[in-house]
Amino acid sequence: QVQLAESGGGLVQAGGSLRLSCAASGRTGSDFAMAWFRRAPGKEREFVAAITRGGTSTIYADTVKGRFTISRDNAKNLVFLQMNSLKPDDTAVYYCAADPSAATRWASRYDYWGQGTQVTVSS
Repeated sequence: QVQLAESGGGLVQAGGSLRLSCAASGRTGSDFAMAWFRRAPGKEREFVAAITRGGTSTIYADTVKGRFTISRDNAKNLVFLQMNSLKPDDTAVYYCAADPSAATRWASRYDYWGQGTQVTVSS
């Protein structure tokens, strides 16, 4: 089992940047593919980005491609989401998730979830 804890959310103006972190504990971070999802007010949870266990391959939602970058530091059991050129539509609670097999955009595949961190982008 693994426990996940997100941090780094906050309030930022449109066009700004934030870097989210997800700390994994309980098992070695490299045992899991990792992903970020988000849920905006009144909307369903949506996929943002995913990264394979070794960090060699990534997947992005079209809405964030070119603006967000997912990365990981397996030595420190950390996963990051660098968010640039933020837009008000990026406002949401961001969650990290872990899956022991493959990186995927399907939320149902992920066994472990963090509590989320709020990101608010003002116009």
